[in-house]
Amino acid sequence: MFLATLALPIGEGAAFPPPDNKDLHTLQTQATQGDTEAQNRLGELYAKGRGVPQDYVQARAWYEKAAAQGHPMAQNNLAELYFAGLGGPPDYVRAYMWVSLAATHMQGEEKKQAEENREDVAQRMTPTQITEAKRLSEQCRVKKFKGC
Repeated sequence: MFLATLALPIGEGAAFPPPDNKDLHTLQTQATQGDTEAQNRLGELYAKGRGVPQDYVQARAWYEKAAAQGHPMAQNNLAELYFAGLGGPPDYVRAYMWVSLAATHMQGEEKKQAEENREDVAQRMTPTQITEAKRLSEQCRVKKFKGC
């Protein structure tokens, strides 16, 4: 199930304690300076409400920054928000696009989970939507995630 990874994330940083104020400030500074790992982590904190108020709009914004720089876990996390309609309206085409991009750069269990997530999304899509999502994925890949 797609949302299983939102509740039970996989990969590095999956289980982490809420940051204290100093750690949060450092993380925000790193994220603002473009550090994709910090951006993804900050997105996770906002998505889960750990150390900050739960805010899916903020989570989506931080995931988008990291995803646009090619961070596969942020791409997967962003896909989950699009799929569930958290931080904005549901968008299966964008969810499929981002999880497809994530899967191409993951390995092992993470890749397997991303591929399963993509299949979960596809089951809710029309053939036309799937075609569009694949087109957007390829366009995004060619543009190196810019404007996705």
